[in-house]
Amino acid sequence: MQQRNIFAGPYLDRAANLRQDPAWFAAALADVRSRTIPVWKLRNLISEGEAPRAMYLDLSYVPPERRNSGDLVLLGRFQGISYFAYEIESTEPPPLPQGARFEDLRLVASLLPIDEAGLLGYARAILSWRRRHQFCGTCGAKTVSTKSGHVLVCSDPACRHEQFPRIDPAIIVLISDGERALLGRQASWPVGRYSTIAGFVEPGESLEDAVAREVFEETGVEVARIEYHSSQPWPFPSSLMLGFTAHAVTTEVRLHDQELEDARWFSRADIASDLAVLPPRQSISFRLIEHWFDAGGGTRLRDIQAGMPWV
Repeated sequence: MQQRNIFAGPYLDRAANLRQDPAWFAAALADVRSRTIPVWKLRNLISEGEAPRAMYLDLSYVPPERRNSGDLVLLGRFQGISYFAYEIESTEPPPLPQGARFEDLRLVASLLPIDEAGLLGYARAILSWRRRHQFCGTCGAKTVSTKSGHVLVCSDPACRHEQFPRIDPAIIVLISDGERALLGRQASWPVGRYSTIAGFVEPGESLEDAVAREVFEETGVEVARIEYHSSQPWPFPSSLMLGFTAHAVTTEVRLHDQELEDARWFSRADIASDLAVLPPRQSISFRLIEHWFDAGGGTRLRDIQAGMPWV
């Protein structure tokens, strides 16, 4: 794959081998160059303007009582500077620098430089995990942050169960019979939107088995020749989307469960004429559709959609 998916890529040094070193955390905290990535109500801080950018703040923005390893997560080093994720817990919008606003990352990710989008997604995902695991899943005692914020340990000395950032693997697949692609829609989506088939991997299931199962459960179509395409971290809140392509063995669509409102076959001409509203361009689902569409030759899908709104 020539072009990496948004939120993916080696955009920073995670320094995972140093996370358990308190001296490294303290040194990063004392470094005047270090920056914080604030997250409020799962929204990221963005600079306003025609070309939005991620906005990072000096650590002095964090209240003194929260500048510690319990409240901050040391993400790693980005462009030679240490970055901390910090969750603002107030119910009202906090004071902000001029020209800044909190924004849903899903709405602005494709407008940001790809490395900045990845860094903001990383901060959002790990803070979301920490919010949902404040108590031990084994005994119910409160958890304590360790290893620069990347491990939550049960505070009960008799338990000490460790929790690590959770990632939910999900498959997403472009099914084709050669000249057509199978797309489906959920009832809650915007009118006319269709996308690739997706679903979570179940315990004891391989990725390939999950692809075949999800496609059959949702559309009644059987597939073969399942091939990996690419993956995308999807921090809404904590999925890892594993993209595939597959060849349809059968083509009759039968909606077996209640996941989809509709599923149908689309030709490249259908896609080019906007018969379906495609998913956002920052998603791997768009990349999978684009990969199949462009393989047919002719005008590229991005060129056809160049004048359309980015969302």
